[in-house]
Amino acid sequence: MSNDWTTTPLTPELVRGALELDYTDQGVRPHRLPAHARARGADGQLLMAEAQTSGVRLVFRTRATAIELDTLPTKRAYVGAPPRPDGVYDLLVDGRLADQGSVVGGNTLVIDMAAGTAETRSGPIGTLRFDGLPARAKDVEIWLPHNEATELVALRTDAPVEPAADRGRNVWLHHGSSISHGSDAASPTTTWPALAASLGGVELVNLGYGGSALLDPFTARTLRDTPADMISVKIGINLVNADLMRLRAFVPAVHGFLDTIREGHPTTPLLVVSPLLCPIHEDTPGPAEPDFSLVAEGRLRFRATGDPEARAAGKLTLNVVREELSRIVEQRAVEDAHLAYLDGRDLYGEADASELPLPDGLHPDATTHRRIGERFAERVFAGDGVFAGRG
Repeated sequence: MSNDWTTTPLTPELVRGALELDYTDQGVRPHRLPAHARARGADGQLLMAEAQTSGVRLVFRTRATAIELDTLPTKRAYVGAPPRPDGVYDLLVDGRLADQGSVVGGNTLVIDMAAGTAETRSGPIGTLRFDGLPARAKDVEIWLPHNEATELVALRTDAPVEPAADRGRNVWLHHGSSISHGSDAASPTTTWPALAASLGGVELVNLGYGGSALLDPFTARTLRDTPADMISVKIGINLVNADLMRLRAFVPAVHGFLDTIREGHPTTPLLVVSPLLCPIHEDTPGPAEPDFSLVAEGRLRFRATGDPEARAAGKLTLNVVREELSRIVEQRAVEDAHLAYLDGRDLYGEADASELPLPDGLHPDATTHRRIGERFAERVFAGDGVFAGRG
């Protein structure tokens, strides 16, 4: 290795988008849910999701022309399915995408969906390298993979690094399901929240947790305690596809979730977003179950297994959820002038589903992420949108 390399400690001043850094024997593990929340009975799905670094990035200023980052990723592998591609790292220079890369190696979480089991297999640390960068002072961002847990081990550059100056951008705190987490987006800066944040000119803190937007009280407390200039919560799809609760529990749970957020953010603009269109669950309750027949080909589809007639007994569907969320927000807005509602079908609706159907029945593809992000920015950050003027 060249003697001109400088190793910079991975301090909180360089890491954005994480709520907590866990210092390990090897390096730094970013978390998107703090330890006290993770200790409140969080299950394996949520613990896996919050450790995946959606929206987390290293941000610094340097004249370096070459950068190396050692990481220990945790990748996922599914029994019976082809290997998944390595996670993507996006390099931004002065706000523009300049390069992309991946890290070979790392740990592997082997998931057997049929048996409901998971096993972690240890692997080596890998190195990401970017070179040929302009030899001038510049702001550099390295966005970590949205779909891998990433332990940061070492940052090396061929010129000194310093924390980037605060650009004075407002912070947008967002919570949602796997679609907000990034699902099948192409890279970390092209998840729909990352795209919307870029278009809106705001700093993103993404608390989208795949399979885990379940109105957990510890998540509400996390939102309450996290500094933010604007907050959005996307509620519904996981409650339906997990068949987690009935209407009787759902309504007070939503009120309680919003009450808790308001304890820490009494006048912060707060947007409640209902589910995007998802044809299998519009009028059919969960649970959703995977169809394993095409797994060997690398394809997976989900189907709703509930009985539509069970809505009369309080089972949730997406249409029921949207109706109740709209009513709840309308009721609360009488006393809360900073609360607003957005129908998720304004971001992805029937016409979109005809043109860009959900490949697995639940999750949008990369093209659809871009459309959702652009529409969110247009409806929420621009014009008379609820977050307009805050970018």
